[in-house]
Formats: sequence, C-alpha cells, structure tokens
Amino acid sequence: MSYIFKQTLLPSNKYSLKAPYTMAPQFITVHNTANDAPAANEISFLHSNNNQVSYHVAIDDKEVIQAIPFNRNAWHCGDGGGDKDPNALKKGNRLSIGIEICYSKSGGARYGVAEENAVQYIAKLLKQFGWGIERVKKHQDWNGKYCPHRILAENRWNSFLKRIEKAMKPMEIGKPTEKDEDIMKFTNSTTKEAVRDYIKQAVDKGRIDKSWLDKFDAGTLTTGDFEGLKIIISQR
Repeated sequence: MSYIFKQTLLPSNKYSLKAPYTMAPQFITVHNTANDAPAANEISFLHSNNNQVSYHVAIDDKEVIQAIPFNRNAWHCGDGGGDKDPNALKKGNRLSIGIEICYSKSGGARYGVAEENAVQYIAKLLKQFGWGIERVKKHQDWNGKYCPHRILAENRWNSFLKRIEKAMKPMEIGKPTEKDEDIMKFTNSTTKEAVRDYIKQAVDKGRIDKSWLDKFDAGTLTTGDFEGLKIIISQR
C-alpha cells in the first residue's frame, strides 16, 4: 500500500446540505476531479463551500482522505434522489460511495499513482463489504456525464476494473499472498533482473514510490500491480 489513509470528516452541521440522508451503500462510483488539486484541497473545498455537491473520498498520489461517513449519502452523481423526487432512492446519489481521483486534468505521473491508489483502495472496500467488481460504477452509468473523463478518454475502464479484481486476489482469506496464483513468477533470473531494473529506474527517476521496489524484492508484487506500474511509468 503506497497511500496514507486519513479522515477529515464533514461537520455534522453541514449534513443537511452535503449529506442529508442515511445510506446503506450498495455501489462504489468512480470520478475524475477534472483539475490538478491534491486530495487535501478537494476535501477542504468540499467543507468550505455551500454547494449541494459532495463525495465520500478523494484520492491523490499520497493520500486517501475520507470526508463523509459511508452511512450518509453524498451528492456526486447528478441523478437526483431527494425525498421529493417521485423516483426517490436514485442509486448513484443515494446508494453509492463517491470516490474522486485527483490530478486527472493534466495526467502524468501524479495522476498515474493516484489512479493506482484508487485501484488498491477500491479493492480494499470491495473486500470489506463482501462485494464483487459489478458493484463498481462510473459516474457516466448514473446520469450519462463523461466521467471519469481521463479513464474514458484513454479507453481504460475495462482494464481499470480488471486491475481492481487483480488487486483483490492477494487479500483473499485462506490464500497466502506468497502462494497466490497472481504473484509474478519468472522462468529465469535474467527476466527477473530485467523487471527489477525497470522498476528501480522508475524509482530512481521519481516516477513511482520505493515501496513498489520493496514489494518486488519481497516477492509479493502481483501481475496486476505490475500492469498498474507500467501505466503509471508511461504517463510521466
């Protein structure tokens, strides 16, 4: 895990505006922020403004910050769901955890790491709730908005979901990580050394965190991790 998890929770006196309803979540909805602010700034802005716009979590290249408890709704999908709506309990706003991936406007290395952190965090949530990958939705699924814009523009939504599925495998109960079928295996030492050198060069150039090299050396890097790393490195 290469991120730090924090909670900077919305004051309860703003619930009526930002999170007015109790919620038993059933889905996770993925967004791109469409700007280049870090997660702390996104959360600070959510707290300070008086717009009926909100989300549960913001993720950047270093942090995962939760703003709203998962037992409260947030206004992030644009599909209604207020108690005066004849089709109340619209699923996006009223039944899903909203996750914003930061730095999507410019992309690059910071966005690549933020996206990988989102992959890992969403995998953790799915395991926590006992859900499958079918619970992960894009903003577009609820109201048609072109979001998460960078993932859609790069035609990577399906591969994004596959990375989440792969990230879930080492966490399966009763299947030790070092014996997981998805752990990278090498037929000869030359191939292994070449992969390690590739990762080390990316670390030395500041493209990825050293924790990925440590994971490789510990023998716990999965093929899903490596696919995510290649995306991160190529987006510099």
